[in-house]
Amino acid sequence: MRTLHTAPLLRRTPGGEPVSEHAVLVGGDRIEAVGPLAELSAAYAGVRVRAWPGTLGPGLLHDGPLPTAPTPRERVHALLRNGVTAVLAEHLTDPGVRAAVDRGDLLVLPAAVSPTLRLGERADLAVHDPDGVCLVTVVAGRIAHRRA
Repeated sequence: MRTLHTAPLLRRTPGGEPVSEHAVLVGGDRIEAVGPLAELSAAYAGVRVRAWPGTLGPGLLHDGPLPTAPTPRERVHALLRNGVTAVLAEHLTDPGVRAAVDRGDLLVLPAAVSPTLRLGERADLAVHDPDGVCLVTVVAGRIAHRRA
């Protein structure tokens, strides 16, 4: 099912200039369109719309050891709570943690790359409030974390 994710501000890269009234169209696990909300709403009338408060942008890359927690699952959830959707392979030496990352469908990268919202790429998104608190994390098109 297609979903149009929108927020008051959108950034194509984590440090990019925010634009208002834009959205990301997600189909399955891929980004199908990024652009002005009015244009996407008209072109894709009837799709599910998720309007989030804050700033919508690409999911983040975690470049370091995973947070400590009692279980591998909780270590992965700590990443999701921060808007992380990708980790570096070099930090996944523990088989239990690697299995939890795989179950969570986080992207495992061999080297650091800057996250960007691009057509055809995996739909890895995050919404942060003005204080930097992650409100929503979308991994491969599905909501993996939502702040209550």
